[in-house]
Amino acid sequence: MNPIILIIILAAVIIIGAAVLVYIGLRNPQTSDDRILQARLEEFNQRGEKVDLEKIELSLPFQERIIYPVARKLGELAIKFTPQNALQSIARKLELAGSPGRMDPTVFLALQFIAGATFGGILFLAITLGTSTWPLGQKILIILGGTLLGFFFPQLWLTSRISRRQKEIRKALPDALDLLTICVEAGLGFDAAMAKVAEKWESELSLAFARVIQEIQLGKIRREALRDMADRIGISEMTSFVAAVIQSEQLGVSMAKVLRIQSDQMRIRRRQLAEEEAHKAPVKMLIPMALLIFPSLMITLMTPAALRLMNSALASMFR
Repeated sequence: MNPIILIIILAAVIIIGAAVLVYIGLRNPQTSDDRILQARLEEFNQRGEKVDLEKIELSLPFQERIIYPVARKLGELAIKFTPQNALQSIARKLELAGSPGRMDPTVFLALQFIAGATFGGILFLAITLGTSTWPLGQKILIILGGTLLGFFFPQLWLTSRISRRQKEIRKALPDALDLLTICVEAGLGFDAAMAKVAEKWESELSLAFARVIQEIQLGKIRREALRDMADRIGISEMTSFVAAVIQSEQLGVSMAKVLRIQSDQMRIRRRQLAEEEAHKAPVKMLIPMALLIFPSLMITLMTPAALRLMNSALASMFR
């Protein structure tokens, strides 16, 4: 078989396997092994059949029985050799990203190792089965570099997800505060107003408000729930909003006035951020202009002149 075709087939198999593991790692926790087993047990009890745990486990899908436990075991093994500060940093980033797929540090570490092995394996196959004449040391460096790139790729994805989530919340915050102000002025309490915001929109901010309401219903003090929400989001605007709400509650200031002032400040801040991004645009345009546009213009403008000079008497003087 042609080595190139073999490399493509092996790379496709590795990528598909990694994609399957990533999908399983990011899946909803409602489909975890314990919940599925519990659902199957309840189903057997309702039918009145004799419960056979081995039969129930064999009835689970292949990924539930084999793939996902292997990925979790790999993450648990990695945790044993990972410093506690690194685990806390991963947990903090997952929290700031909104807990995508309800991942925990165990699954995230497993995804990092899988991505690193995938990138390194593809480069190893490409170099081994290819016709390159590179020295052995150079090959090892390329494979190690690809492995490290794959290992840190989930970190880059997580960082981008955190930035995207914070931008979305920062953009939606003024409108949410307007709705909170209207609800409070209409006579609703602050908790009921947050519930209205959570019902009206489906965004990261509404999910954050919904979690605060759930925590308050479970017995947590409102100011602690609001502070925890600000910590989970990690932007200065939310921290300022929470501090103002807590202070107005403690001092007895009108909540509607505080919310209206906060809404106006958030709109000014959003406008300032938009102006800041607009001022950054010319600087960001310099790179494509210098590397792509200017060389094309030089070629287009200078080529006719260069051709004329080559055929002129001036060019014969330098021959």
